[in-house]
Order: sequence, then C-alpha cells, then structure tokens
Amino acid sequence: MYRFENDIFLWAILGIIPLILIVFLFIQNWRKRKLRQFGNEEIVKRLMPNVSKTLPIIKFTLYALAMVSLLIGLANLQFGTKVEEVKREGIDLMIALDVSNSMLAEDLSPNRLERSKRAIFQLIQKLHNDRLGIIVFAGDAYVQLPITTDYSSAKLFLETIGTDIVPTQGTSIGAAINLAMESFDFENGTSKSIIVITDGENHEDDAKEAASEASAKDVLVHTIGMGSEKGGPIPVYKNGAQIDFRKDNQGNTVVTKLNETMLKEIAAAGNGSYVRASNANAGLGIIMEEIDKMEKKEFGSKSFKDYEDRFQIFLIIALILIIIEYFISNRRTSKLDGVNLFETKK
Repeated sequence: MYRFENDIFLWAILGIIPLILIVFLFIQNWRKRKLRQFGNEEIVKRLMPNVSKTLPIIKFTLYALAMVSLLIGLANLQFGTKVEEVKREGIDLMIALDVSNSMLAEDLSPNRLERSKRAIFQLIQKLHNDRLGIIVFAGDAYVQLPITTDYSSAKLFLETIGTDIVPTQGTSIGAAINLAMESFDFENGTSKSIIVITDGENHEDDAKEAASEASAKDVLVHTIGMGSEKGGPIPVYKNGAQIDFRKDNQGNTVVTKLNETMLKEIAAAGNGSYVRASNANAGLGIIMEEIDKMEKKEFGSKSFKDYEDRFQIFLIIALILIIIEYFISNRRTSKLDGVNLFETKK
C-alpha cells in the first residue's frame, strides 16, 4: 500500500513543467532571432562550429526530469509496511442511488442525480468510523461499492456513477433494498441502515414489502425524495449536448414527478424516515441525525498503520540529474577545434 503525504506537489508538476518548456522554447527562439540579426546564417554557423543544437535540448530534458523528481520527493511517497486490525465503533450503512433516466430531470439543480451525488459526497466527508456501501439501481440493482471504511475509494466510485452505468432502465427500489440486505454481514452484530435516494417512480416490484422484510431484521430503511411535485422533462443528450426531451409513444414530452406517497410508504414499512430534498438541503443531514441515534457497536477493520517515507530516493535522483546537467556544456567536443573556418574549397 502506498500514498503521497503531500499530493498537492503532484498537481504542481502539471503547471511547472509546461511553464519551463515554454520558457525554454522562448529562449531558443530569441537566440535564433538574435543570430539572424548578427549576419548571414551560413557565415555565423561557420564562425560558431562548436555550438551544438542537441546539447541544450539534452540539458533541458535533464533539468525537467530533475524538477519532476524533486516535486515527487516533496510529495513524499510513503509505503505501508504494517497491517493492523483497528477496532472501531460505528454502523453499517448502504446507500441505494437511483440512476434511472428520470433522475436527469432538472427540477433540482443541476439535476436530480448530480444533486444526489453531491449530497452523498458531503455525507462521506462527515463519516468517521461507520462502514459505507453504495448500490446503484434502475431496472435492476448492482453493487457499485462493497461495504467498506475506505472513504477515498467511495469518493472515486461515486464520481463514476451515471445513468449509463446500468444496462436496464426502469426503477426497481425493491431490488435495491434486497441487494443491500444481501450485502450486509449480519454476524458482526453492528446496527444497519439503508438510505434509498430516488424520485420514487417505482415500476418494477413491491418496494414496501422489501422494506418491511428489512425492518423485520432490525434494518432501518430511510428514503429521500429527489424532485418536485410539479416535476420536469427528462433531457436527452448526445455527445454531451442536449438535443431534445424524452417523449412517449404519442410524441408528447414525458414529465417525471416525485412520487412522495410511495416513498413515505416505503419509509414507514422500513421503520425509517422520509425526507424530501430541495436545492438548499438534500435531506441526508436529517437522516444522519436519525442514524446517529442508533447503537454503535465495535468491529474490526484492517488498515496500514506504519508508513515509511521514500522521498529520499527522488531527491537523490534530482540531485544526480542536476549535477549531470551542470557538467554538460552547450558546446560540442574538441574534435572540431582543428577545423579551418576560412579554408578555401577548391
């Protein structure tokens, strides 16, 4: 296992190296213009036979590589050397996120799905010892992130979520709840909860029955309604640009509305809470207040505890490259010193 202690220096590489390249090219171009002003190009070349075109490029390459190595060293690459089981107190939390096309409706800004993802990201920021998993669902449900305490991985997986991540469209809330139940480890004894984030347009199964079965196993099912009662059309995109709105078989624009009644019934069956999201508040904060009241139980998780610094390697490499660059001259070797510049060719 490895990590960078100060990864901001890695981003600095993207800014500094292009800047160095621009300065180098500017200086090279400036020199060429000055030489042209000095006199005839062929005569100038014969007057300066030892000037090399390739050596400055080599020196610049060595200098740039030294800068990259230096910045990597400042980022401080660290390798985990010891795995320990850490005891934590928390709960198991599964988030079931609706990724059906109706979640692209823009009655929440920028749309229902992106608003949901931002809210989940903020939730992850606030988690400490709880274990988190993510399920995506439309016509069927899929595990996007197995339950874990690795919040960094959760953020990465969250970024990849879109409506095209599942092959079958629809809204199968019951399948998502059932899959969440299968993902839990009921032998560890931790308190468990499911948060369903959807617009509530369930067309596939009996979500209330699935929530009731979860409640029977002491798993609370909370629901968050994404959308408005007025609803909105569903945009259709092609190559990243909106080209139309989704239409039904009669050619009428489809308007998707929040099914608040359904979501309240699911939450009631799951002994949980229902919250309607808005642009100001996605509702996860209110749900988390309820979850925080649940009993925290101890569980073990393995993680790297000891990390060894490896910045020295890259600093040494940078130093070696700078020394090599220093001893490389811009002039060619002395083999050409005997050339008679003004020898007349017969």
